[in-house]
Amino acid sequence: MKRIKTEERPGWDQKAEALGFTWRHLDGARYWDERAYYALTLEEVERDIEGPAAELHAMCLELVDEVVKSEALMARLAIPEASRDDVAESWARKDPSLYGRFDLAYDGTGPAKLFEYNADTATSIYETATFQWIWLEDMIELGRLPADADQFNSLHEKLEARFRAIFPAGGFVHFASDPDAVEDRQTVKYLEDIASQAGIEPKFTPIREIGLDADGRFVDQDNFIVQVLFKLYPWEEMFREEYASKIRDAQTRFLEPPWKAVLSNKGMLPLLWARNQGHPNLLPAFFEDDPRSAELGNSYVRKPLFSREGANVELVAKGRRAAVLDQGYGEQGHIRQALQTLSAFDGHYPVLGAWIVGDEPAGIGLREDRSRVTKNLSRFVPHAILA
Repeated sequence: MKRIKTEERPGWDQKAEALGFTWRHLDGARYWDERAYYALTLEEVERDIEGPAAELHAMCLELVDEVVKSEALMARLAIPEASRDDVAESWARKDPSLYGRFDLAYDGTGPAKLFEYNADTATSIYETATFQWIWLEDMIELGRLPADADQFNSLHEKLEARFRAIFPAGGFVHFASDPDAVEDRQTVKYLEDIASQAGIEPKFTPIREIGLDADGRFVDQDNFIVQVLFKLYPWEEMFREEYASKIRDAQTRFLEPPWKAVLSNKGMLPLLWARNQGHPNLLPAFFEDDPRSAELGNSYVRKPLFSREGANVELVAKGRRAAVLDQGYGEQGHIRQALQTLSAFDGHYPVLGAWIVGDEPAGIGLREDRSRVTKNLSRFVPHAILA
């Protein structure tokens, strides 16, 4: 694995604008950055990323099957007592999952290590599935990459196939997010487009405009019943909303389903470690109040059970605490995970996102930062398979 500096494509910014990639610059900073790319070999991808991602996913499903049968484990994950039946019944019904993204530390020299699983509201779909593929094709055409250059990237095709598998007869699906959050809205818009290609009729509904009718059914802004809802809104927040008690009887199918609350929770990391101790793709992890957390010594990462984009994640190296992006997360508790030092590539620290669609690995996207914690403004950098 190498980081290779290169030149930007002529007119890439205008192309991005025309394609609706409007969040390529965030708060005046680059988000998409093609002044470099990460080159991997086919062996690295197949041996170190694709295979382990499939294995990690299988381990996660085994964990869900155990957790939903245990009040104690669901309490350990801070799933509200009133919502635990929602989670358990969703799993018992085998409610289908669309996607998820494992965040991994990987530098080509050893096994990829799991940092966390974005199992519920994973983003960076469009830039992974489409815009970096366009970059690859353009770079080949410009002669800057060899004609046989490739990517580990079937995300778009697998998402379309997964929509078809979940909705074989097509149908009508509501899509919801915060309409004022540009990245979220455009991400959902992209998924609406894929759903359309799969024969589904999508309708966008601002998350705040979903209400309840007299029969306890969720309805949209036009008072249409919401039978199926893709929501870019996390379960840990939905379970704490005023309408949480209505979810069970609302007869709405959700993407992602309620059982994903088990995995979109950093508490799943110590649970995975306890059941698969020594697995090459896992880092030792413990709940903070577990005496065994002392095994990590004075070097570890302290993570809230719930947080987004690196917020309130604290690196502790030999007792020295790094600065924390404080956004108020942590009320429900913390875990401690072994400190995995990211390798620097030209002063940049990449985290590799390995996508799962249904039960299949579907591609990767890399984000890098000058800091060792990936945050909201960390840059997305394309990749290529060169051998």
